[in-house]
Amino acid sequence: MKFTVSIILTVLLAFAAGLYLPWWSLALAAFIVALAIPMKPWQNGLAGFTGLLILWGGLACWIDMANQHILSRKIAQVLPLGGSPIVLILVTALVGALVAGSAALTGSYARKK
Repeated sequence: MKFTVSIILTVLLAFAAGLYLPWWSLALAAFIVALAIPMKPWQNGLAGFTGLLILWGGLACWIDMANQHILSRKIAQVLPLGGSPIVLILVTALVGALVAGSAALTGSYARKK
């Protein structure tokens, strides 16, 4: 139950922070949730990772569908992704997930001290 609540809170807090703060505010959101909800460090890290994988993947997919994949195809051609918008969305989601997972893991270890 704590794991699911942690994922949901991370998604909501990161989304709200992203409306007003820079992109890296997602790390602050994951850090704060990991401080607030006591779980094992690997569980907090996984919750932060999963929450942002869902959030950034969903947002990137939504934005991509809104413009009929025009921008994502061009960006995927510039990057070594073979012109695939799906791979670009996965890479985007993975970057956000790694940042949030690391921040949540840090928050979990900071609470232990």
